[in-house]
Amino acid sequence: MLFRQLFDPDTWLYIGKGTETLLFRQLFDPVTCSYTYLVADGETKTAALIDPVLEQVERDFRLLNELGLSLQFCLETHTHGDHTSGTGKLRELTECEGVVPDHAPAAYADRRIRDGEILRVGDIQICAIETCGHTDSHMAYRINDTHVLTGDALLIRGCGRTDLRGGDAGTLYDRVTQRLFTLPEDTLVYPAHDYWGQTVSTIGEEKRWNPRFANKRREDFIQFMAALKLPDSQTMMEAVPANEQRGRLGWRARSQSA
Repeated sequence: MLFRQLFDPDTWLYIGKGTETLLFRQLFDPVTCSYTYLVADGETKTAALIDPVLEQVERDFRLLNELGLSLQFCLETHTHGDHTSGTGKLRELTECEGVVPDHAPAAYADRRIRDGEILRVGDIQICAIETCGHTDSHMAYRINDTHVLTGDALLIRGCGRTDLRGGDAGTLYDRVTQRLFTLPEDTLVYPAHDYWGQTVSTIGEEKRWNPRFANKRREDFIQFMAALKLPDSQTMMEAVPANEQRGRLGWRARSQSA
């Protein structure tokens, strides 16, 4: 069973096959078009937040309290360049663990997660999938074999840019086609951003309809990404150092450059 909601993702809840105890919420920051994901076990009331945004910490903390959830982990897909992470502040409020991809430069991390490592939130399994290319330390997170949170590696009908620090187009192509597109086609795809009001896709859809990957060779993808000539991110100089240091600085770190 698949539900889609095109607007107001803050109130969105998914319940479907294999997810009897899974509470899943997609939360939106309208300024950066960033998604934060709440993943929780409805039985144990333990939870994880993925890619929290500093300016939305009050919202996220209120929702945790309203649902009676205990925050166990804050996970990052990568070191963000368009917003400051809320992990540092949420650690202060909840004593959760801050989890970042292995090799990611983040001083606030309590734990570094490696490819194939599994975190458990009650009966919910969160499996890390290394998906570098947008940055040189990036993870997607597969939830209970039904959802995959793809960060900036794979967007709905797009992907993250590869021309910033640590980016590599060839690596991104390899990771998406070899690690994400090999998942079951009905796996639900939830990205870290969307600028067009789209909330969810599937692996099958992206294999067929994502114009950056569908029927594209590796060399075609590399040439395409090099030719994009995207403008420089206006917040990289603020957001990246803030995320590397404490995850709670740079309140005005805002951009739409994924």
